[in-house]
Amino acid sequence: MKKIAVFVSGGGSNLQSIIDQTKNGILKNLAAVSLVISNNPSAFALQRAKKEKIKSLFIKNSDEKVLQELKISQIDLICLAGYMSLISSKIIDVYNNRILNIHPSLLPKFGGKKMYGHYVHQAVIKAGEKKSGATVHFVDENYDTGKIIIQKEIPVFENDTSEILAKRVLEIEHKIYPEAIKSVILKMSDNEQKR
Repeated sequence: MKKIAVFVSGGGSNLQSIIDQTKNGILKNLAAVSLVISNNPSAFALQRAKKEKIKSLFIKNSDEKVLQELKISQIDLICLAGYMSLISSKIIDVYNNRILNIHPSLLPKFGGKKMYGHYVHQAVIKAGEKKSGATVHFVDENYDTGKIIIQKEIPVFENDTSEILAKRVLEIEHKIYPEAIKSVILKMSDNEQKR
């Protein structure tokens, strides 16, 4: 059973999706969310974690504190779910190829700094794209440039607004994030057995 830390800044619907999948879905008996860290003290995601009796912390701008808490909770995998901060190389060094992020576009399109949330969907519509979707990728030192694990596309309709598109993309996110986590955990377990 792998222990997951989820880093969040906002509402935490992807956090909830991961928690639900560890209880009764494709992550059951594979993983558990053991820690939730937010850089926003009023993030609703912290309330979700409390309700689920998961250790939740507000930590801002302290890699040392984050690493300390990850160690205490014996975290195997970090999942970013709407986390509005660049992960430092200090953390990446310790958790190399064990940090995942979900992004609301088909990367490498519409990724990078300031490309998050509704900004992504506005840009997709403005560019006249015929499809959008979501991407789960490994985290490296830059925004949205890590190796892609899984992508799923959806059509963009002529009458889509950024709000309508955001809703449809979020539904996809909730499906593919647990799938990506499962594939990474299985690979981790595989590598451990080979050692």
